[in-house]
Amino acid sequence: MLEPSLSAAPRGAAAHRLRQRAQFQAVLSRPALVHSAHFALHGIPTAPQLGPRGVALFPGSGTWLGVVVPKRWARRAVTRNMLKRQVYAVEREQPLPAGAWVVRLKQAFPTTEFPSATSTALRRAVRQELLQLLGPRLRQRLAVSAEGQQTDTP
Repeated sequence: MLEPSLSAAPRGAAAHRLRQRAQFQAVLSRPALVHSAHFALHGIPTAPQLGPRGVALFPGSGTWLGVVVPKRWARRAVTRNMLKRQVYAVEREQPLPAGAWVVRLKQAFPTTEFPSATSTALRRAVRQELLQLLGPRLRQRLAVSAEGQQTDTP
């Protein structure tokens, strides 16, 4: 049985999910805001942007979240799905600010250290890294960029 802290949190005010290719392309066209050993977080403000057919990419307001887990870095489907579930669970615990966000797996977790696709040790390592990525590192980066914008204006 899974530990309570490793299972998905009850669904609250969850972020909208990115589903269209154009949405992912718009967010991933910008450089990553923060990195961790295995993940990168890309983000953009959800200002009115039109997609290829003239339809708004991010209708409404709030937070939009997508996850990219390539087969190259997580060969088993069960691992890819576990990684995506962990990202969405962590985002429910530490909600992201309004905008469009994509969490991208950029490096594989070592199979020598985590031989099982969904081991408790792998879940714990993923969760801890995501908590750091979506929590203190992002808040610090956003605070630094907000200070820079305030000093640039006369």
